[in-house]
Amino acid sequence: MERLPKLGIPIIIGIVLLIIFVAKSTVTIGSGEAGVLYKTFGGGVVTDEPPLNEGFHLVAPWNRVFVYEVRQQSLEEQMQVLSSNGLEINIDASTWFQPSYANLGSLHREKGEEYIRRLLQPAVRSAARAVVGRYNPEQLYASKREAIQKEILEETQILLQDQYVQVNEVLVRDVSLPDNIKEAIERKLRQEQESLEYEFRLTKATQEAERQRIDAEGKARANEILNASLTPNILKEKGIQATVELAKSNNAKTVVIGSGEGGLPLILGGSN
Repeated sequence: MERLPKLGIPIIIGIVLLIIFVAKSTVTIGSGEAGVLYKTFGGGVVTDEPPLNEGFHLVAPWNRVFVYEVRQQSLEEQMQVLSSNGLEINIDASTWFQPSYANLGSLHREKGEEYIRRLLQPAVRSAARAVVGRYNPEQLYASKREAIQKEILEETQILLQDQYVQVNEVLVRDVSLPDNIKEAIERKLRQEQESLEYEFRLTKATQEAERQRIDAEGKARANEILNASLTPNILKEKGIQATVELAKSNNAKTVVIGSGEGGLPLILGGSN
C-alpha cells in the first residue's frame, strides 16, 4: 500500500507529458484558412507539397504550422499622390486580394507572414502614383475614376507577377482635390454647361428660321405654279362645269347664258 503513492506520481507525470505531446502534435485549420508546415529537422518550410487545408491535423511536436487566411481580403488605403501638373491628390481606395493557395509555402518562405505590409501595400501605392501622374486634376475629378481603377489594377498585377499574391480588384472610393482647384474646376464645368445650353438654343432657333423660310418658299412656289396654270380658257371650262352642276339641282334659279364676266353663264335669283 505504501508503494502506490510512489507509483502514482510517475503515472501522473506520464499522463501530463502525454497530454502535452498530443496538444503539441495537433493543429486545427479554420474555415477559409490554410497552413504552411515548417519541419525543424526536415529542411524548413515545405514548398513541394500542398498546404494543410481546413480541419484537424497531426504533426510532429517539434514542427510548426503557420496559418494564413486564403479567402479574399480587403486592403484599405488612403494615399497622397501627385497629378501630371504636380498637384497633391488624395485617393481613398480598396484592394481586393488573396494569397495564392498553391504557392503558400513559397510566399511564407520568401515574404513572410507580413507580406501585406512588405509586398502588397508598396505595390498598390507605386501603381497609384504611376497612374495618377498621367492625369491632370480636371480629368481626375470629372470622368476618369473608372479608368484609374482599371489602370491601378493592371499596374499592381504587373508588379506582383510571380509574387504569390493575387489581386482581384481595385476600387477607388474617393478622389479629393485641393479646395481651390475643386472650386475652379466646378466653375469651369458650369460655364461649359451654360455654353452648351446657349449653343443648343441658338441651333434650335436657326433650324426653326430655316424651316419657316423653306415653308414660305414652298408656298410661294406653289402659288406661282397655280397662277401660271389658271389660263382664261381653263377658267371658262371650270365655270361651265360649275353651271352644269348647279343647273342639275332642284333649287329654282335663272340662268342667263353668256351674260357673266368672260362670257360665263350668270345665275340669278336662286331660291328654294
